[in-house]
Amino acid sequence: MQLDISEASLATFEALASDVRLKIIQLLSLKKMNIKELATELNLSSAIVSKHIKKLEEAELIKTERIPGVSGLQKVSILKVDQINIVFPTKIYPSFEVYESSIPIGHYTDYHIQPTCGLADDTDFIGQVDEPRFFMDSRRMNANILWFTSGYVEYKTPNLLKEADTLQQIDISMELSSEFPFSNDVWPSDITFWLNDIKLGIWTSPGDFADTRGKLNPDYWPDNLNQYGLLKTIRITKHGTYIDGDLLSDITIDDIHQGFEVWNLKFEVNQDAENVGGLTLFGKNFGNHEQDIVVKTYYS
Repeated sequence: MQLDISEASLATFEALASDVRLKIIQLLSLKKMNIKELATELNLSSAIVSKHIKKLEEAELIKTERIPGVSGLQKVSILKVDQINIVFPTKIYPSFEVYESSIPIGHYTDYHIQPTCGLADDTDFIGQVDEPRFFMDSRRMNANILWFTSGYVEYKTPNLLKEADTLQQIDISMELSSEFPFSNDVWPSDITFWLNDIKLGIWTSPGDFADTRGKLNPDYWPDNLNQYGLLKTIRITKHGTYIDGDLLSDITIDDIHQGFEVWNLKFEVNQDAENVGGLTLFGKNFGNHEQDIVVKTYYS
């Protein structure tokens, strides 16, 4: 699950702000339990535990199912998530000017990928899944999500810097995850990022998430497929390249030649990587974040 610092995430923060509810989460991480079992473990009444369970359900942290028991069907509570990521607002120095461009997911200019793979827009799948040749289908331009197990996709976007501008920093943000047939919340994948043939570094995606439905996914999209990714920001500075504040590599903005007419951006899962767990890219009509691949060029 991914949260941001907004009112939309408030229900989850409120649900976690209770020692009783934290204990319930800890207990449910071990096994499914019904209200009576939880009440016994917590030394509380069933009525009080039921109120806490309702709060956790509203926050989509747990779910309740009916399963056969000794005396008929019984309700049991099940933990829905095993990881929560919190995205804080990006801080940037106000003295810099910025050029911003957005690259739709289907507007890649080159690719070489291996199944499992596929494309989809906000109305249907594009071509046949697990057939790389459909990545050249003309309908790909409308794609809002793509996925593959290994290989790369490459994008181009204009470099809007003028001759008098001095490049200070580049931010590249996108929503992405691993790729597993259907989904797997624990499925690491080593994703390599390139800019104009310069290797920016490798980030390991933790999984391919389907514990909760993506907020923007169209109605036709199945619940058991890739639901959302993590919003990640790569920042190239004078001190190094970072991903969400963590050092990614020693590449600095001085290593990036600003004279190119275009920025050439590549996302790769190398077949020789330690974790070949695929890549899913989410556009503005899929996942949890209403954006495509965003490139911001800061200059003075």
